[in-house]
Amino acid sequence: MSTVVAQSLHVFGLQSHVANNIFFFDEQIIIFPSGNHCVKYNMDQKWQKFIPGSDKSQGMLALSISPNRRYLAISETVQEKPVITIYELSSIPCRKRKILSNFDFPVQRFTSMAFSPDSKYLLTQTSPPESNLVYWLWEKQKVMAIIRTDSQNNTVYQVSFSPQDNTQVCVTGNGIFKLLRFAEGTLKQTNFQRGEPQNYLSHTWVSEDKIVVGTDTGRLFLFESGDQRWETSIMVKEPTSDLKNLEVIQESESLIEFPTISSPLPSYEQIMTASSHSQLTMPQVFAIAAYSKGFACSAGPGRVLLFERTEEKDFYHESREIRIPVDPQSNDPSQSDKQDILCMCFSPSEETLIASTSKNQLYSITMSLTEISKGEPAHFEYLMYPLHSASITGLSTCIRKPLIATCSLDRSIRIWNYESNTLELYKEYQEEAYTISLHPSGHFIVAGFADKLRLMNLLIDDIRSFKEYSVRGCRECAFSNGGHLFAAVNGNVIQIFTTTSLENISNLKGHTGKIHSIVWNVDDSKLISCGTDGAVYEWNLSTGKRETECVLKSCSYNCVSISPDSKIIFAVGSDQTLKEIADSSVLREMSAFDVVYTAIVISHSGRMMFVGTSVGTIRAMKYPLSLQKEFNEYQAHAGPVTKILLTFDDQFLLTAAKDGCLFTWKVFDKDGRGIKREREVGFAEEVLVTKTDMEEKAQVMLELKTRVEELKMENEYQLRLKDMNYSEKIKELTDKFIQEMESLKTKNQVLKTEKEKQDIFHHERIDDLLDKQSRELQDLEYCNNQKLLLEYEKYQELQLKSQRMQEEYEKQLRDNDETKSQALEELTEFYEAKLQEKTTLLEEAQEDVRQQLREFEETKKQIEEDEDREIQDIKTKYEKKLRDEKESNLRLKGETGIMRKKFSSLQKEIEERANDIEILKGEQVKLQGVIKSLEKDILGLKREIQERDETIQDKEKRIYDLKKKNQELEKFKFVLDYKIKELKKQIEPRENEIKVMKEQIQEMEAELERFHKQNTQLELNITELWQKLRATDQEMRREKQKERDLEALVKRFKTDLHNCVAYIQEPRQLKEKVRGLFENWRSQR
Repeated sequence: MSTVVAQSLHVFGLQSHVANNIFFFDEQIIIFPSGNHCVKYNMDQKWQKFIPGSDKSQGMLALSISPNRRYLAISETVQEKPVITIYELSSIPCRKRKILSNFDFPVQRFTSMAFSPDSKYLLTQTSPPESNLVYWLWEKQKVMAIIRTDSQNNTVYQVSFSPQDNTQVCVTGNGIFKLLRFAEGTLKQTNFQRGEPQNYLSHTWVSEDKIVVGTDTGRLFLFESGDQRWETSIMVKEPTSDLKNLEVIQESESLIEFPTISSPLPSYEQIMTASSHSQLTMPQVFAIAAYSKGFACSAGPGRVLLFERTEEKDFYHESREIRIPVDPQSNDPSQSDKQDILCMCFSPSEETLIASTSKNQLYSITMSLTEISKGEPAHFEYLMYPLHSASITGLSTCIRKPLIATCSLDRSIRIWNYESNTLELYKEYQEEAYTISLHPSGHFIVAGFADKLRLMNLLIDDIRSFKEYSVRGCRECAFSNGGHLFAAVNGNVIQIFTTTSLENISNLKGHTGKIHSIVWNVDDSKLISCGTDGAVYEWNLSTGKRETECVLKSCSYNCVSISPDSKIIFAVGSDQTLKEIADSSVLREMSAFDVVYTAIVISHSGRMMFVGTSVGTIRAMKYPLSLQKEFNEYQAHAGPVTKILLTFDDQFLLTAAKDGCLFTWKVFDKDGRGIKREREVGFAEEVLVTKTDMEEKAQVMLELKTRVEELKMENEYQLRLKDMNYSEKIKELTDKFIQEMESLKTKNQVLKTEKEKQDIFHHERIDDLLDKQSRELQDLEYCNNQKLLLEYEKYQELQLKSQRMQEEYEKQLRDNDETKSQALEELTEFYEAKLQEKTTLLEEAQEDVRQQLREFEETKKQIEEDEDREIQDIKTKYEKKLRDEKESNLRLKGETGIMRKKFSSLQKEIEERANDIEILKGEQVKLQGVIKSLEKDILGLKREIQERDETIQDKEKRIYDLKKKNQELEKFKFVLDYKIKELKKQIEPRENEIKVMKEQIQEMEAELERFHKQNTQLELNITELWQKLRATDQEMRREKQKERDLEALVKRFKTDLHNCVAYIQEPRQLKEKVRGLFENWRSQR
């Protein structure tokens, strides 16, 4: 194994197509799929931990977490086979507990899963056409029951268990709503669907037997034990204040500021395509999540509704609305919040709600905020930061700052910080971005869009273009290591620009196909390029010519890299190899072992190499390379790797792929040599700010200061008025309270006199009561004494009675003892006599047994002797039979040996014939490839005539190159003719096919003649176009002169106007200046 190790640090991305793609592990940690990993993300501490997918996985399909939060089930497709892996989340790192991969039933993939309430059972749903629902005892990998949920190939979207009952199961899908119960080893349906079948997209259990179900027409149903109890329809509401909010955000906020801080959907694309024709305006309920007060459900694009229980408990009412906020950085802010919410989940304490959307975004909201914002809808916030929602096509990093620049087919450019793992800047555009390069200083980027190539400044809060080039569909661009040059691909030409004068200083021509990769050497003296034409060229920038070239037509190259000493070029392509190229020749080829390498990078130390594959894995290798399988392979992405980079200090590896995810890796070398590169200077902290922005902010600050002064004056005046009002009110209140106090004093005096009277009355009453009580107490004492005397006399009588009774009982006990002893003696004598009789009988029985044993032994001996004689006879008989069988067996073995030889010879002949057929097919494919390459050349010529402004001499060179190609094709044809003759000698039955190939070659020759004629016609067209171009150039010069004159006038007017603004605080002088400005410009006009 390789000693180079890469450890995944952080990922920026989400796989929203995975069913049940987000849930809470605890109050602070969430789990979501990204690339080919499941990510544990701590929302407070911002760290990530990874649960990698299975080896050779083709991507995750569905997730499920057990109710006790101990197990995680992942459904994947591994080498075209479905696999369910169950991880134990409590262990660190998470380990695989069970793998379900061998199935006794037909299955293509598992689209939905759910754990039982006690986490012992697992429910899985397979995709159509099988559509089997499987009930597992997953610890023992045992199928407890299986049932087909649908026979009409309708999609099942979600399966689940009742929250308190292992045996109760719910299944929903297109026209499917079934409640099933597991009993006696089978799943039986317990409900019957009534009415028209709906497209049930999602459901959740709100109690042990109640389920809320959502449809694609915005309807919600509550079922209790399969019977419908409640129904409502979600209405579409358009927000009215979004545009106002957007204006406020644009005025007050920077480009992007981030806060300091489940329900599955397996086939979102299927649902959207199915419903796009019929239900365009109806909100679709893709996700429902239950909580203690009720449930939350998605209600169309960018909208979530909270429903709470009414007092009747069987019904729910809409309590609050939550929306995805409008994004001010979107190219179309009115559409930026129009993304469907696919999955939702509440935290265990129900304090936080998180949601994932169809554009791969994660949002969260604190539920206490929804309580505050009654009436107005609450708004989600980004859980982390805005993520890419489509394939990442460009990736770049710089030297002076810890920044990563990415561009994507989602029409956005994003700047990430790999030290703090945050998003620094992002901006969306009208056109798709294909490539990006970050200047070594970290202050500029160059990006290739579908319409233009743009050079842009990275400002403190914006990405602003300052130079545009008319290069359409630029797929590759790169700044030089020194930053003084940058290269951009324009069709088949590499254009070199300088960053000082921003002019095109050189054009590198030679490629005949698409250019896939360009890379600078260390001192920027050379540029290496590769493309689909199978060519790897090394260009000398001082001369603008090729220094070395290596052309292999059968390989379409994907990426190229160069060693730090600029001696060896490394290239990867469609032929599943890694090539070392030096001096125009391939030194070595290393096999990729059944995958295609899509990207390659070598470290600045020259000791490590990393490659990305078409299956999304990353391979870390030690350089120099070994021909053996010596590398570490890591699961990374769920799609082909598009770009791979190392930071300047070789500490971090960056990978991007078609799945829209960006991974950062920490790189280690077990040998410890050459990987630690100490930075002499720390990262730069400077940022770019435009002068106009600074002036605007200064102006705003001045305006705000004046506004503050005005507010202070106004507040002081208001305070004085309030003081006067309050002093008057205090006077009124004091007078009022003094009057009330006087009245209260008089009342108090009256109450005191009444209280004294009441005290005298109570004292007299108490004296009377005490006298009465003392008399009653004396009477009671006398009565009680009389009763005590009577009771004492009764007690003495009872004591005498008890003594007499005791004496009688003692006498009876003595009599009973005597009778008992007599009876015992009689019984002993009786049973001793019986015992003697039984012993005699036992001795007689034993004697009989001994006699019977002797007889049995004698009979046994006789039987054994008879059996021995019979066994001997049978033995001789079967030995004779065995000898006969052995002889026949030997004869049959000889015959089988002869047949095997015949079979092997026939098999060899079959293989030879098959090889011959494959060789002929290969020749045919090569001929077809030649035809296709010729067709591509024709298309290239047409495109060049339309789009590029080349001279007639360049076209003549091009025609000359084509003639050379024709000669090469004729040579190639000659070689093919020779090969065909050889094949004729070897294989007679294939002569007919060879005749067909000859006819094809003749057709190709005719096509070549036709191409020559077309070339002459094209030359005439070029001369006409060139004349037209000259005329348009002259017109353009005239227009440019006009534009320059107008700009000069505008600049002069701006300077005059700026001088006037200086007197903004002095109205008289300002008036004179404005009048002078008016007179001056009127006279000039």
